[in-house]
Amino acid sequence: MRKVRIYHYDAFSNIPGKGNPAGVVIEADALTTEKMQGIAEKIGFNETAFAMKSEVADIQLRYFTPGHEMNLCGHGTMAAIHALIDHDFLNEKGEIRVETKVGILNVKLGRSEHGRVWMTMQQAMPVFEAFLGSRADLAKSIGLVEADLAEEWPIMYGSTGTWTLLVPIKKLASFAKMNPNNDRFPAILQEMPHASVHPFCVETFDYSATMHARHFSSPYSGTIEDPVTGTASGVMGAYYAEYMTDNIDKSFEIIVEQGMEVGRDGKVVVHVERLDAGYAIEVTGTAVLVGEIGEYC
Repeated sequence: MRKVRIYHYDAFSNIPGKGNPAGVVIEADALTTEKMQGIAEKIGFNETAFAMKSEVADIQLRYFTPGHEMNLCGHGTMAAIHALIDHDFLNEKGEIRVETKVGILNVKLGRSEHGRVWMTMQQAMPVFEAFLGSRADLAKSIGLVEADLAEEWPIMYGSTGTWTLLVPIKKLASFAKMNPNNDRFPAILQEMPHASVHPFCVETFDYSATMHARHFSSPYSGTIEDPVTGTASGVMGAYYAEYMTDNIDKSFEIIVEQGMEVGRDGKVVVHVERLDAGYAIEVTGTAVLVGEIGEYC
């Protein structure tokens, strides 16, 4: 089998070394699931995206953490599509359809006046489930105490393709104190033991941002923290609309900042549209090539 090249992109930032790193393989059709998993484990990033031909869409993407396959990954999508554009696979298209394990999603493509590629990615319909576990144990698992948790908004599992536990926090200062013990998550998240944990607050470093967040991985993923998360930011937009705002506009945007505590600042723009039943969610971001990681046979 011929070798495939693996690229390193940083997503949700246009500065190398910031945002969220992702591995990308742009011609992965010949790879088995086992080989994809092996590549992702070897690279060690939170996610590696594999692009291949699709019979029902423009491209197919699969996403792997070092520990398992993911149904959807926002920053992996941004990185993979940017890589495909860089290698002339998308032929100046303005919109593409992407086959994923949560269905076929639309991604709009645009360029700034300086040539920067921006991608707006549709996400799956948001869904929520109640967290019934111990607030005190949950707080302790991320290095806080129960008094650090906000009380006016619920702790909820949410998904726009990948389940995470949304945890409202009172103060921005608490985020620098966080020290996750990921191995404790499954026992605390009894309703969804494979979910990640996503604390957030409405205090921000950047005045233009709506919310600040961190994202702690499920221990089954083989990683500790995801610096800037597209799918979790997307479901935060739906959570914000459902629980946190009196805004009754049919559509609006929020900006989520993330990554400051780990030196990988990034931002995700979340577009929220109210529907008769639920919300339509899109996230906008960019990516930047850091370099080629190597080849794999």
